[in-house]
Amino acid sequence: MNRLLSILLLLFCASCTSLQKSAKQKPNIIVILSDDIGFSDLGCYGGEINTPNLDALAKSGLRFTQFYNTGRCMPTRASLLTGVYQHQTGIGCVMQDFGTRGYKGDLVNEVVTIAEVLKGSGYKNYLSGKWHLTPYKPGLKNPPKHNWPLQRGFDRFYGTIHGAGSFYDPNSLARGNEYVSPHNDPEYKPDKYYYTHAITDHAVKYLKEHPKDQPFFMYVAYTAAHWPMHALENDIKKYKGHYSGGYDQIRKERIKRMKKLGILPANWEIPKNTRPWEKVENKAWEERCMEVYAAMIDSMDQGIGQITEQLRKQGQLENTLILYLQDNGGCAEPRGRKPRDPMKSTISKSDFQTEMVPPVTRDNKPILMGQDVMPGGPESYIAYGQDWASVSNTPFRLWKQFVHEGGISTPLIAHWPKGIKARNEWRKTPTHLIDIMATIVDITQAKYPDNFKGNKIIPLEGKSLVSVFGDDSMEKRNLYFEHGGNRAVRSGKWKLTNAGARKEIKWELYDIEKDRTEMKDLSKLMPEKKQELIDLWYKWARRTYVLPVVKGKNRPINR
Repeated sequence: MNRLLSILLLLFCASCTSLQKSAKQKPNIIVILSDDIGFSDLGCYGGEINTPNLDALAKSGLRFTQFYNTGRCMPTRASLLTGVYQHQTGIGCVMQDFGTRGYKGDLVNEVVTIAEVLKGSGYKNYLSGKWHLTPYKPGLKNPPKHNWPLQRGFDRFYGTIHGAGSFYDPNSLARGNEYVSPHNDPEYKPDKYYYTHAITDHAVKYLKEHPKDQPFFMYVAYTAAHWPMHALENDIKKYKGHYSGGYDQIRKERIKRMKKLGILPANWEIPKNTRPWEKVENKAWEERCMEVYAAMIDSMDQGIGQITEQLRKQGQLENTLILYLQDNGGCAEPRGRKPRDPMKSTISKSDFQTEMVPPVTRDNKPILMGQDVMPGGPESYIAYGQDWASVSNTPFRLWKQFVHEGGISTPLIAHWPKGIKARNEWRKTPTHLIDIMATIVDITQAKYPDNFKGNKIIPLEGKSLVSVFGDDSMEKRNLYFEHGGNRAVRSGKWKLTNAGARKEIKWELYDIEKDRTEMKDLSKLMPEKKQELIDLWYKWARRTYVLPVVKGKNRPINR
């Protein structure tokens, strides 16, 4: 009997060793998502902003030229983490319930997150940064937490539940399942709090404390460079004078570099979508807006360098798939660009800061807006505006919230030395956020569930990018878009789009191979192709809960 027990014990230990070995061989995964950054802002995509760490990942990996997001932060995060279209997740637009299945403003139980899927394959899951996948109500001390990160598969979480706020005193800041404040957090006490640094510091901390015998998934969701334009002076001063030539000069320089990189064909017409610099009255203020914006991206890139360096120190860089992407294009919203009367309010060091736009700083100085205050410091709350957003989105049209190329085009950098043989190559296959989950399921051999916690799960919409990693090929399929009444479908080289939230409904047809800047509308010349794609869009919209919607809510009318 003792001999039999010994044999069984040996077999059990061998099995455990085999499982541990298998777990060690599984790739680690880090998904880095930035906020409100344009297609050409990064150095490796033609920008002048200093991004050496992202440039290095690109040089040792792949850069995608036709990767798409949803055009806005909330639906992008929902689609990224679930592998289905955003309306299927219940977050078709914003974190508000409009009374229909696609617009609940909260993750539904018929979808699973990457973290929930990987937990079943032995992964530890970490999130540092912005969540924005469940409603946030300022001042509610005990909110419903059914869709907070720890309830959706993550083991550790530090970041913000809401989507925007001060970088010096972020609202909705939480650790695990509890709200914290930069001023009363017992675990994290930097000499000077800056949210981008805090996100990086916690990501590095999670890596340092992660068990060596277990694979991990880490989601690093920076809020840079979302308004307000907040950055530290030592980063801002690097860009002093860089933008004195104005919008058009910077845009021309980017176009030149993009052509040299081979991502901007010479025959594409470039939209003229910025004001003449000579007509700008407060040039110093406009320059400062872009200097701060650049510094925010610079600071984020420094943080990404710290994360990759920690991976290198731990010997994990070779077998970690790092994906960097952006949630939407540059943001043209005018937040804080007009003056606001100072608000009379006070806040103590112990209070939890609840407002997206706080009335005062922690030392009770009023938050200021308008061109009388230079952005950057904690007393300011200003966005960089439509003209700089157009520069960020060079060479494309429109911005965040729209589904023209300026709203939905994002860089994607893929770095995985052990799994991707190619180095410093471009990938031109049209791909989408919905493909991230499918890729992770593929490379980890995780099981994507049919049912989860008693709920029937929506099948994956995306396709694995593994073949694109290899020879830039993928089975042909159509990609679809809708946000706030703006609609599009991408089918091969054709794109049908509609800025319905901006003006009267008007479908436009473009040949993306010849005209990705969407300057030559072919809808009148090709009415049959136009109607074919309209029909495809409505078929998709009915299937994925885009329709029906509520009239009068700035959404497409059900028909």
